[in-house]
Amino acid sequence: MDIQRLILFTGLALVLVLIWQAWIEYDGKQQPIETVAERADQGGSDQNQAVSARPGSSVQPEQDVPSAPASPDKPATQAPVLLASALASTNTVTVETDLVRAQIDTYGGDLRHLELLTYPVTLDQPDQSFSLLHDKGADIFVIQGGLLGVQADLPNHHTPYTSERRNYLLMPGTDSIEAVLEWQGPENVVYRKVYTFKRDSYYIAVRYEVTNNGSTPWQGYIYNQILRTEVKTKSSGLGFFGRLPSYTGGVIYTPEDKYQKIDFDDMREANLARSTPTGWVAMLQHYFVGALLPRGGTAYEFYSNVTARDSQPRYHIGYKSVEPTVVPPGEKGELSARFYVGPKEQHRLVEVDQQLELTVDYGWLTPVSSPLFWLLTNINKVVGNWGVSIILLTLLVKLVFYPLSAASYKSMARMKNLQPRMKTLKERFGDDKQKFQQAMMEVYKKEKINPFGSCLPIVIQIPVFIALYWVLLESVELRQAPFALWIKDLSSQDPYYVLPLLMGASMFGQTLLNPTPVDPMQKNLMMAMPVVFTVFFLWFPAGLVLYWLVNNILSITQQWVITRKIKAAGG
Repeated sequence: MDIQRLILFTGLALVLVLIWQAWIEYDGKQQPIETVAERADQGGSDQNQAVSARPGSSVQPEQDVPSAPASPDKPATQAPVLLASALASTNTVTVETDLVRAQIDTYGGDLRHLELLTYPVTLDQPDQSFSLLHDKGADIFVIQGGLLGVQADLPNHHTPYTSERRNYLLMPGTDSIEAVLEWQGPENVVYRKVYTFKRDSYYIAVRYEVTNNGSTPWQGYIYNQILRTEVKTKSSGLGFFGRLPSYTGGVIYTPEDKYQKIDFDDMREANLARSTPTGWVAMLQHYFVGALLPRGGTAYEFYSNVTARDSQPRYHIGYKSVEPTVVPPGEKGELSARFYVGPKEQHRLVEVDQQLELTVDYGWLTPVSSPLFWLLTNINKVVGNWGVSIILLTLLVKLVFYPLSAASYKSMARMKNLQPRMKTLKERFGDDKQKFQQAMMEVYKKEKINPFGSCLPIVIQIPVFIALYWVLLESVELRQAPFALWIKDLSSQDPYYVLPLLMGASMFGQTLLNPTPVDPMQKNLMMAMPVVFTVFFLWFPAGLVLYWLVNNILSITQQWVITRKIKAAGG
């Protein structure tokens, strides 16, 4: 196989890889909405999702009650679920900090709504904050929680709490603020559900304070869960070229199995039941995450469940403790946990040593993407512009691979000088490709040219390119990050397609510097590659196109200088 053909196959392989990644997302979004019959075939009726009622109680179809542990030392395996067709609501308690505006419903004490005050929905709507949690409409994303036990009713996500205040505001000079909900339980037990929000943080602490004024020991278990609906986004624009793949669904992390995706299909097929000493549970979407972080020192069971299968499926993923907390009579006890609800800012995700940074999913090229992001971030700390940072990162990558690139361009320059001899060989052997290839390789050997050496920069550049593709796609730090002039968002496509057209022109210029294939078909394919890449890159993030454009310009400059030196030396 000659060098031109290898270059062609390498370029086409890159295009196919990117098309395949985009098609996976597009195909997933185009799946038809399941019918009731199809859901029944997959998971049966909701009968197996119902929870066990406590002795002496009844469960109506419109209600759900968290299941109680089978005994004080062994909780039931059934998870708390929700069977209602709509989320009930009473009063809301609003908490506002420097980063978030949250709403807690006194019905169940759920975290129902959360706006990210420093993240606009779009650049055109800078005053409209992005809403990550919401309890209305088709797209539901809320965090619920409560306590489980074998004795009388314990507070769960249907408990009617009360609150003395309806609004909490983090005042200047204050590092944290607490929102308090209260409930008077049976047997003289008083419960307080306390949310703690901190300044400059997306971590939220929640604790249950149990005051046992009764005559018998109290014991219970904590659970927290995320309720989410799946919204299938309709395709728009030019088919799957307008879609960039990004995972939406559940994930868990355990020390044994590490990072594992539990998508909506997995939840429909079977309930999750995983015992673990630590870890976390989360729901991901593009750029943002809602994660449940259990406290250490006890064991947990991670679970998932699907309800309302016959209408709009609701997906529940969460955890519950399997070791009871005991509060003696006349004393106070506490059960606590933490949430992370916000953008996938990596410097915040690593604040806790629980591998939460894995929610920034770069895929199989994480070993390449992570160092690239680290380097890009540190460059940006100096220059303060992500577009300039991408340009400088490209320059550094070119410097690292300079020896390989220089050897490659020298080989290509010498091969270009041999084009007249290659044309003569082609005319001599005609259609006998085998003899032509043998004669061509003899010429290369005689002239001490390695035809495959010029492929190394291209082959090496492919994983770097795809790794940067995932960095630009997954890193929320580049969301709505401006560069210059009309480029207001490096994570979105160039609105005027200027960068893709310039990139295509640079590819065409680079093609002219390369040896011209003797085979007319290969020659046509080489000339068509800039057009193919230009069309495909029209819908790519502007930051990625900027990287490729700068890389091409640097390559052209390097190749032109080396070619002139070789010509001047008569090589």
